[in-house]
Amino acid sequence: MSKLDEFLAGERHDDVALFLTEAYLDSQGKLPKMGETVESGYVLVVPGDDGRRAFASGTGMDAMEFARGAMNERGHVSRTLDGGECPEADADDAGDHEVEFIFAFSEAQNEEVGGLYERGEVVHAYAHCACGASYSDKWVVGEETETGVQPGGSEPVEGSE
Repeated sequence: MSKLDEFLAGERHDDVALFLTEAYLDSQGKLPKMGETVESGYVLVVPGDDGRRAFASGTGMDAMEFARGAMNERGHVSRTLDGGECPEADADDAGDHEVEFIFAFSEAQNEEVGGLYERGEVVHAYAHCACGASYSDKWVVGEETETGVQPGGSEPVEGSE
């Protein structure tokens, strides 16, 4: 099982996952060799502090400041952390709405907190679009089609967050 598969299964809570398009990386550089190649870029799963530094290096943004800002808008992030659906895009918009990068982390199940956290491990994902918009999504591991913002939607389907 790859690091990404383990992360998506809720088994790497001390790590963060980063998706960066080729536009943000030198394909001959070191970061692509550390991650998994996907159709539109690279997904890396690395220890938390290293991941936050790599995110800052690759994007020029502080990871936690980016996440705090992205929490203000909800949108669908691919459950494989390699894309998403920008909430600013609409059918009449001809603009570029491709995800440029994603920062994600997970939290262990916590029944005391309630809501999603009572149901299981939760993945938090924050995406940045080429149009400049940033947005967030979160879902329960194993309930990806029952929680979070679903494809084509803009609101989470679960009732309690």
